[in-house]
Amino acid sequence: MKGIILAGGSGTRLYPLTTVTSKQLLPVYDKPMIYYPLSVLMLAGIRDILIISTPKDLPNFERLLGDGSHYGVNFSYKVQPSPDGLAQAFLLGEEFIDGEPCALVLGDNIFYGNGLGTTLRKAVAKAENGEGASVFGYYVDDPERYGVVEFDEHKKAVSIEEKPAQPKSHYAVTGLYFYDERVTEFAKQVKPSARGELEITDLNKMYLDDGSLNVRTLGRGYAWLDTGTMDSLYEAGEFVRTVQRAQGLPIAIVEEIAYENGWISKDELLESAQRYGKSPYGQHLKEVAEGKVMLIPNDYLD
Repeated sequence: MKGIILAGGSGTRLYPLTTVTSKQLLPVYDKPMIYYPLSVLMLAGIRDILIISTPKDLPNFERLLGDGSHYGVNFSYKVQPSPDGLAQAFLLGEEFIDGEPCALVLGDNIFYGNGLGTTLRKAVAKAENGEGASVFGYYVDDPERYGVVEFDEHKKAVSIEEKPAQPKSHYAVTGLYFYDERVTEFAKQVKPSARGELEITDLNKMYLDDGSLNVRTLGRGYAWLDTGTMDSLYEAGEFVRTVQRAQGLPIAIVEEIAYENGWISKDELLESAQRYGKSPYGQHLKEVAEGKVMLIPNDYLD
């Protein structure tokens, strides 16, 4: 299973914050925004990850993340010349995907919830077994801003619309998608929308039309945050701060996930702890390596 983090776009809704940097490099409380979607792919067990961003911002992601060895993963990087829709990620990443199943997560999306690791790995298994695509529906008050999924009386998805004027439900499709090995070929068939973009909704419709789109709703106990506006960015930071203070442990610590997955050794974890110095992030990694924090298999992580 391959994974893509789409971290492009100009972030104009966050100006002047994003005048000289990518919004996915902005802090969400105590970590760069991109750590959160990265942690999602790692919880799903995905180690080969492509990061797509603008020509201006991509070098900064490379400086931040390197080749991925500190996290037990392999990073590749690809320039997005212009933001032409989410489905474009699979065209830009065709060589990286190389005919394998692939997940896509948006670089400004945050997911949190009880049993998230189990949910993600089930979606991976479906894609790897050639069982189509898996997406997630989340209840929102303003569905007209999103791709909206409609369900029948048996809770089966029957339609998906992009930013409908008259939404048929309150369930938005989140920015996390898992596809089988057909994804690149399907993406090549997507035509530009009226907005001139290759819509991910049109790609999902192809899977829906052939009966292989799996839609799981994320109910109570899950949180999905889209950090594309000033208010939502602030609220995401407050959410992370509240969760971490309530449970006494930080979330989305990518080196910790790598250690739990068995991808890096105790010595490598300690090296990362030293690299972060006296920061709370570094101190937490040190406590994990010293066994002061109980490790829980990622299938059961909150």
